[in-house]
Amino acid sequence: MLTYAIRRLVLSVPTLLFISFVIFMLLQLAPGDPMAQVPLTVPPEVKQKMREALGVGEPALVQYWKWLVQVFWTEPKVFIDWLTRDSFLLGWLPDTNLYQGELRVISWQTRSPVMDIVLQRIPQTLWVVGLSYVVGVLIALPIGIYSAYRQYSVFDQAGTFVTMVGFSIPPFFTGPLLIVIFSVYLGWFPSIYDTTHVVNDWESFKYQLSQMIMPVMVLALQTTAQLSRYMRASMLDNLNQDYVRTARAKGLSEAVVVMVHVLRNSMIPVITVIALGVPAIFGGAIITENVFKVNGIGQLLITALFANDLPMVMTLTFIFAFLIVMFNLIADILYGLLDPRIRYD
Repeated sequence: MLTYAIRRLVLSVPTLLFISFVIFMLLQLAPGDPMAQVPLTVPPEVKQKMREALGVGEPALVQYWKWLVQVFWTEPKVFIDWLTRDSFLLGWLPDTNLYQGELRVISWQTRSPVMDIVLQRIPQTLWVVGLSYVVGVLIALPIGIYSAYRQYSVFDQAGTFVTMVGFSIPPFFTGPLLIVIFSVYLGWFPSIYDTTHVVNDWESFKYQLSQMIMPVMVLALQTTAQLSRYMRASMLDNLNQDYVRTARAKGLSEAVVVMVHVLRNSMIPVITVIALGVPAIFGGAIITENVFKVNGIGQLLITALFANDLPMVMTLTFIFAFLIVMFNLIADILYGLLDPRIRYD
């Protein structure tokens, strides 16, 4: 298993380099000028110097090489420094200050380092989108297991109905609907997510939970609808297998048969869906984040796209690609842990 993991990690390096090169070259074809938002009163020669300072006038391969050095050398140091000074790991690691004075990837829109902006948005994304994914998984798995065990029962029919609702109704409808019901008419929850809110006591923590409930509900509904159907279908495929009849013939209890033997094999295809869904946490739910004004990674990406901020778009898409490759590896390793028939030699 360790040899397989190391081999996959080594192979992921050229894969990520190829992905980054393709993304960079595709974005080079997109129209966009970092000086588009500069006032018209600025002289053309000043704009040209500003373009040169941002490295826009250089050949594409030179720009790609500089971006590659900045992302793989400077930005990881920024992330380490963020972990040691500005995050929940404060005090666990020594303060490094590794990136002061070094070249950074600069956003065309804000003229500030891209990674600094991304690190500012990550907590909001984890609070809302990350929590909704965890809630969706915790709800979907029991629903899928029980629906398969009690196939065509009232519970199964109700679960199928809720699943169809979750798949059919888009978040740009359910989001405003929840705002109208729970914020406008009932006044239970705030309609807009306050990104400046700081949790420092019990009352502020309760307010944080109240403003998270509606966006978490919208996103968890979609996650639950998807994963519960995968879980149900996988359980149904395994409930009629020979090893299940053998386990029952040995006198094992029904709970042990279902929750140990059947569940373990049924989780193998579901693990793929769950693992590949984790990068979507950092991608954020663009529509939901815009509806509830959650200042997360998804909203940052859509803002950068509208502003033609190519460095920001390039960095964010590469981060998503990196997460997809890594969680593919994690899913493959989990296969070997769940199914003893799978061995990586």
